[in-house]
Amino acid sequence: MFPMVQSEFHIIEARRANIRPKLYLLFVLFFALVILIVFAIIVGAYELNLKTIIRALIGLEEGHAEVIVWGIRMPRITAAIITGCGLGLAGMGTQSLLRNPLASPFTLGISQGAAFGAALSIVALGAGAMRGSALRTADAGSFNIFNIYAVTFFAFLGSITATVVILLLARIKKLSPESIILAGVALSSIFTSGTILIQYFATETEIASVVFWTFGDVARSNWIEIGVLSIVTLLVLAYFMYNRWNLNAVSAGDDTAKGLGVETGRLRLAGMFLAALVSALATAFHGVIAFLGLLAPHIARRLTGADHGLLIPYSCIIGSILLLAADTLGRILIGSGSLPVGVLTSFMGAPLFLYLLMKGLNK
Repeated sequence: MFPMVQSEFHIIEARRANIRPKLYLLFVLFFALVILIVFAIIVGAYELNLKTIIRALIGLEEGHAEVIVWGIRMPRITAAIITGCGLGLAGMGTQSLLRNPLASPFTLGISQGAAFGAALSIVALGAGAMRGSALRTADAGSFNIFNIYAVTFFAFLGSITATVVILLLARIKKLSPESIILAGVALSSIFTSGTILIQYFATETEIASVVFWTFGDVARSNWIEIGVLSIVTLLVLAYFMYNRWNLNAVSAGDDTAKGLGVETGRLRLAGMFLAALVSALATAFHGVIAFLGLLAPHIARRLTGADHGLLIPYSCIIGSILLLAADTLGRILIGSGSLPVGVLTSFMGAPLFLYLLMKGLNK
């Protein structure tokens, strides 16, 4: 009995020794995120020094500095952190549950569904008080809802529609994880075609509005929307952390997971819905931010391995760092303006997507 206990003790010690440096790296990444936050507050068309920033953050600074810090830059930075965390979490969840390295909100058609919903609200329903398109008569404007939440609401409906279609196909037709990806590609094509058709009947102003929305921009949300996204992201994060050992089992295969008592069907449906919910809200509030949900989990997996106890927080913090860095870089490159963050994330994620295709989808 004693040798067996001693052997188990050595196994536990070896595991702790393996995890310890990865925990240290996680703290390093968190510290890097804090530094990036400070840098993002400082840089911009209106430069601020560190002393002014600290005084503004604690409420001792008034005037332009307070407005810039709390009214412009902090909402944008917070939105980038939460959105990056949510998209990284959603990408990790879909990749693990489907056991497919190409799975992400963007490749499953969720982002394209949001783009279709936004285009429909702008052109056909007149969201944003735009009038005179071929899809809407002048009389229809009397009952339109002209407010800042109309586009967000219909973009969310488009994302959820894509999610429901994917889940129904998986549930009713019992599609394999690989087939779900193919269904997502087909769904993306349908929504993209629908968006193009809507733009065909739109005015020039409406086309510009649709295109601008699809660029992706973390500066368009307010504190209420950021709060909603934060709450949902934290709840989904708690769910995945609670099921981290089940996710480890699913990664080893459905047969293995079922042998360990994991209800793979229920876990996959619930996890996919929650991942889609986070990405739907992020896309509805901030537009299409492509490939971030694909990129962050792959970097995290390279750093920490397949243990979801570490993979989940790594994916979240790396997603936050990538999106905040992309947004800050976009502000620096343009100067007084801002390069759409979706463009930069596409430049980062598209090469990885091609690499995975050339590699033959082997993990």
